[in-house]
Amino acid sequence: MNKPANIANGGCREAPILKERGQREVFCGLTGIIWLHRKMQDAFFLVVGSRTCAHLLQSAAGVMIFAEPRFGTAIMEEKDLAGLADAHEELDREVAKLLARRPDIKQLFLVGSCPSEVIKIDLSRAAERLTQVHAPHVRVLNYSGSGIETTFTQGEDACLESMVPILPTTEAKELLLVGALPDVVEDQAIGLLEALGIGPVRVLPAGRADAMPAVGPETKVALLQPFLGETASALTRRGAEIIEAPFPFGEEGTTLWLRAIADEWGVTPEHFDAVTAAPRARARKAVAQAAEHLNGKSIFFFPDSQLEIPLARFLTRECGMEAIEVGAPYIHKGLVGADMDMLQTDCVSEGQDVDKQLDRCRAARPDLTVCGLGLANPLEAEGLTTKWAIELVFTPVHFYEQAGDLAGLFSRPIRRKELLKVAS
Repeated sequence: MNKPANIANGGCREAPILKERGQREVFCGLTGIIWLHRKMQDAFFLVVGSRTCAHLLQSAAGVMIFAEPRFGTAIMEEKDLAGLADAHEELDREVAKLLARRPDIKQLFLVGSCPSEVIKIDLSRAAERLTQVHAPHVRVLNYSGSGIETTFTQGEDACLESMVPILPTTEAKELLLVGALPDVVEDQAIGLLEALGIGPVRVLPAGRADAMPAVGPETKVALLQPFLGETASALTRRGAEIIEAPFPFGEEGTTLWLRAIADEWGVTPEHFDAVTAAPRARARKAVAQAAEHLNGKSIFFFPDSQLEIPLARFLTRECGMEAIEVGAPYIHKGLVGADMDMLQTDCVSEGQDVDKQLDRCRAARPDLTVCGLGLANPLEAEGLTTKWAIELVFTPVHFYEQAGDLAGLFSRPIRRKELLKVAS
């Protein structure tokens, strides 16, 4: 990885990390299907799992009765779990019925779940077999969305990693943006990059199967999400180079992310400033309005989404908050090292022993606690103000135009509590 410029050392990259292994509070990796199926317009995600998996996806997506989503569940019954049925024959039959009914599908993902992995269904072999049957019209891939050993954002990482080996090869110098973003946010990023004279710009995942990017030794990769470690490794094995930079949250993070890419393309400081000056000013103004309620406040991050370190950097440097503890499920310094270089905190923790972390949180009494859904209500009942971590993944928060919205996600719970105090 090439190193980003203009980042002062003195952060927490080399500081000791509190590593815990115990009871964890995590969410299922199948959740990633909810934003991935909206991004890839001709893909279908078929979860091989239980009725619980189906209920989870329905609840997470809020699917209405007149909408036909691009995901579903091949329900595993008791006879499947007991080994009394040939799961592969049943899967082949269900896939054939699905593709006959939905000829618009060009990419089919077989998604493993906790039940399918416990009984060792080989979805990799199934994907190879089904590709031979349905090619060239449909490409069949597989990945694991199980939550047994992972956190919920790793579903996207596993999905994108599964696509890397089949990407075509190129010798051209291209920029590859990696990570699923809402279309409007992605368009903003591409617009800024093209205005800087950077390109061609490709995106993984692309909106359609026939627009998938190529990769090669001249491919420069800019990650959009800090939880894509396995995808980054797979791209590196294909010869691509990862551009290390802080993630584009807030004005400062977005500017440094763009600057690291611009340096690869030889963009002059004068041209860079001319292109970014106006959106940077808008972002600073928007963040400052929300930061009025955040300045001087303390925050505590439970490990959940893997966005914790970049968000803590944004909140401490641009919003004036104090990070008491920044917990992350996994810390990949090759991805978040640039953010760690800029983050001042007394404690960075990796993994979780939820009871011990709850004790630390209760003792610290932070002004705001970022945690999963399962912890938020109990902590609210104890008088702590919380923010749901999963909302930070589902809400557009990247780049300049969303910087104020990102700060607002953290300021609103604090403002609400202040207003309730006044009302009482």
